[in-house]
Amino acid sequence: MHDIVKEYYGKELGGTADLKTSACCDASAVPVWLKPLLASIHPDVLSHYYGCGLVCPALLEGCRILDLGCGSGRDVYALAQLVGPNGLVVGVDMTREQLDLAETHRAYHAEKFGYDNVKLLHGYIEKLDELDLQPGSFDVIVSNCVVNLSPDKDAVLRGVHRLLKEGGEFYFSDVYADRRVPDAVRHDPILYGECLGGALYWKDFLRLAYNTGFTDPRLTEDRPLEVTDPVLAPRVGNLKFFSATYRLFKLVDLETACEDYGQAVIYRGTITNHPHRFILDKHHAIEVAKVFPVCGNTWRMLHESRFAAHFDFIGNFDHHYGLFDGCGETIPFDMEQGLSENSGCC
Repeated sequence: MHDIVKEYYGKELGGTADLKTSACCDASAVPVWLKPLLASIHPDVLSHYYGCGLVCPALLEGCRILDLGCGSGRDVYALAQLVGPNGLVVGVDMTREQLDLAETHRAYHAEKFGYDNVKLLHGYIEKLDELDLQPGSFDVIVSNCVVNLSPDKDAVLRGVHRLLKEGGEFYFSDVYADRRVPDAVRHDPILYGECLGGALYWKDFLRLAYNTGFTDPRLTEDRPLEVTDPVLAPRVGNLKFFSATYRLFKLVDLETACEDYGQAVIYRGTITNHPHRFILDKHHAIEVAKVFPVCGNTWRMLHESRFAAHFDFIGNFDHHYGLFDGCGETIPFDMEQGLSENSGCC
C-alpha cells in the first residue's frame, strides 16, 4: 500500500483539482482567525493540499507539534505561525515529492514569519520509533487525512501515544466508514489513494483507540463525503463515508465511561480567538463565566492539560454519583421488581 500512496500523491496528482472525490479536500468553513495564516503560505504549498479537515486546535503558542503525513506542508506552516518562535513543528512524510516541495519553500516561510521553527523528516508514520524523536516530547500531534492511508493503524496510534506528553493530545481529521470496507474497495488503488479504501469502520476506530491507551476519544466535528466520480461511485456501492475530527488525550486516569462526581468548570474566556465560548467537542460548548457541569473525564481533560489555566474547577473525585446524565449510556438493569414475560433463567 505504501507504493500505491507514493505513486498517487507523488506522481499522479498534480494538484487538488485532480482529486476524484470530496474526501481529500477541506470543505469546512475556515475560521476568520485562520484566513490570514493561510494567506501567508506559499501558493505552491496550498495547491498541493490534500487534507480533509482543519487540524489547528486552540492554545498552541510555544507548543511542540508533530504533523503525521505532512505532505507539501500546508498544515505545518499554518501551525508554525500558531506556535510562534518559541514553539516547534515537526513534519513527517513518506512521499519524497511532497516533502521536497515543503522543504523547497521552507526558507520562504521563515522569512515571511521572521523565524524558522519547522523541521521536516522523511519517514513512515507506522515507524515513528525509527525517527530521532524522544518519547513524551510533544504537546500536540496532528494528522490530516493520513491515518486511513496507513496499513498498520495500530502502530500509528501506539507511536502517537508514546511520543505525547502526559496531558497532550492527538488532534486529527480522517475518513471513516459506516461499516467495514470490503476487500474490493480496500484494494482499489484509486479509492485507496482517495482516502476511502483504507477508511476504518468508525466503531473499529474507537476500539483501536481504547486498546492503544486513548480511553475517551472525543469527536469535534464531522461531515458526509461524496464520491463524485461516475466511474468510482458504483464501486463504492452502499458504503457511506465521513470526514471526522477527533481529539484523543493522553491521560492515564481517564475512565471508560462518563462518570458523575458532581464536578463543574467555569471558562474564563482567556483563550485567544475564543472569547465567548470554548468548544472541547461536539457535546461540550462551554460558555464564558457560566458554571458548566462535567463528567470526571472532561474535568481531567481540562484540568490536566494545557487548558487548565483558562478554567476554574469545582469539585473533586471524593463522591461518585453513577453515570453522568446524558452521556449516551444507561443502567442495564430493570429499575422495578419482577421479571418480564420473555425473561429466562440466565
